[in-house]
Amino acid sequence: MKIAFLSPFYPYRGGIAQFSASLYKALEKDHEVKAFSFARLYPAMLFPGKTQYVTADDAATVVPAERLLDSVNPCSYRKTADAIAAYHPDVLVVAYWMSFLAPAYACIARRLNGKMKIAVLLHNAIPHEPRFFDKTLARMFFRSCTHFLVMSTIVQKDLLALQPDARYRLHPHPLYNHFGEKISPTEAREKLGLAAGRKTLLFFGLIRDYKGLDLLIEAMALLDESYQLLIAGESYGPFDKYGKLIAQSAARDRVKVINRYIGDREVPVLFSAADCLVLPYKSATQSGVIPVAYHFEVPVVATGVGGLKETLETAGTGVACLPDSGSLASGIEQLFAQGKDRYLAGIRNEKQSLSWEHFAQTLTAWED
Repeated sequence: MKIAFLSPFYPYRGGIAQFSASLYKALEKDHEVKAFSFARLYPAMLFPGKTQYVTADDAATVVPAERLLDSVNPCSYRKTADAIAAYHPDVLVVAYWMSFLAPAYACIARRLNGKMKIAVLLHNAIPHEPRFFDKTLARMFFRSCTHFLVMSTIVQKDLLALQPDARYRLHPHPLYNHFGEKISPTEAREKLGLAAGRKTLLFFGLIRDYKGLDLLIEAMALLDESYQLLIAGESYGPFDKYGKLIAQSAARDRVKVINRYIGDREVPVLFSAADCLVLPYKSATQSGVIPVAYHFEVPVVATGVGGLKETLETAGTGVACLPDSGSLASGIEQLFAQGKDRYLAGIRNEKQSLSWEHFAQTLTAWED
């Protein structure tokens, strides 16, 4: 099969670019694939972080891509569509996660509709922090698409609410496996300046309001002194409110903060130091952080929002709780009382089943 793949690719960084690079490598084992990417993804004034691009600390997968699409320049939409059409693919795969890109994608899809299948790799049908126009823009794009691949039942539900007749398949998020190997917990905690003997909780990833870091900081005050928390990630928005919560907490001396973008080469140290990953999300679809935890065989405590509860309970890889500080604290205590090793069998089963090759096969096995 001949596949065109439209997504952020190298030199962009972040979860979508990482995901697409891993999928590209799996697809090219059995198919002819060409990557089409962005000349400009987000205008600088709209991007909340420090940079959109990989740095020396990122072990990024380099994918050769034709960088044509400017998200805010309509002249590039036709140019991108024409370049894809000139490649004559059987299918165009499009990575979608937010409505900001829907006008560009819709224009491209309309020009290509009828010339090829258009399969949407649907990370989110509706963004985590929704706005009034998200559904309208998503419908505008989805109408010109022929197939969808979703990674959780909550995204499936959102898709069908927007487009009831959508042809879709469901496959869980594959396992990230490009970060390298685990090191000893003692060595990792020493490198990070953490106490060697305490139970170590990890909050990892971009810090945004919906991810509920405030709930986890509050939960730390309900846990005894045998627990410590490592917060590692760049804040998209002011960190002040979290800093104040930490300063006012009885657990303030057991909380370590690394408030910046975490390069790929740092990830093994963070997950090697952790006894469990905590996702205190207030809303969610699926999580790209959970597959990282599985790679390093770290169990998870997460609030049961979106697809997180089903992810953990079906696989037996962690504990789901309610999105409040008391329930989080109880869930964390439950995991350690039961023994974190009891979740290893479930994690290892997931590591075997969530391969990129299997995901690629699901994406390309559409009936005509």
